Amino acid sequence: MREKNNPEDLLEKTIAGEITLSEDPGKALKKWRQILDISQKDLAKVLNISPSVISDYESGRRKSPGVEFVRKYTQAIVSQDRRKKGGITGKIPATVKSGAILDMREFLSPMTGRQFIKHVNGKVIACEELLDEKIHGYTIIDSIKAILELSDTEFPQIYGINNKRAIIFTKVHLGRSPMIAIKVTKPKPSIVIFHGVSPGEVDKLAVKIAESERIPLVVSMTENEEKLVADLKKIEA
Repeated sequence: MREKNNPEDLLEKTIAGEITLSEDPGKALKKWRQILDISQKDLAKVLNISPSVISDYESGRRKSPGVEFVRKYTQAIVSQDRRKKGGITGKIPATVKSGAILDMREFLSPMTGRQFIKHVNGKVIACEELLDEKIHGYTIIDSIKAILELSDTEFPQIYGINNKRAIIFTKVHLGRSPMIAIKVTKPKPSIVIFHGVSPGEVDKLAVKIAESERIPLVVSMTENEEKLVADLKKIEA
């Protein structure tokens, strides 16, 4: 029997929830199968169905899959990933500090950092030339709770299954502590975004760290945290 909140359960819940809530469930099915690097043929064997059935669901030729199919599909791709050497499942922490992590999302299709920062009304203060690289998701973090609650071994939880993402810190005062945390831990995000501080107030050391680590640093000018979270949830990507 699995332990409560083990990585497999957390990943299954994340995938199933996204597929169920997606306006394009077929695209979400395909995205997660590809992220976990499972072929349609191998998945079809596990589910005991024809690969064409999977193809039809992913392409939208069949109507949206039901809850039972999503459950079996999700369990199948996660179990196949677990059997692989270097699979994603083994890299996910078994616990999540939900109080520090306000929201975490993987995009259906990647977008450039330059495209993404438009959604947060962002002003770039370091490494703007790197914003043309693609990102695959974002995580919004309460910076105060993160500093108080997350240890250096727990901090990597903020990356979910892919560090090619934007990390957004809210309730930022100067920005020094979040950037020091980024500097001393691995992996590194593709973009760091501060909310709650003006561009002119960002600590000079935070900017220097961003420049030395080659991480674009952006300040969100969105008026409040609630609007920031709501605006990002509207992204169709």
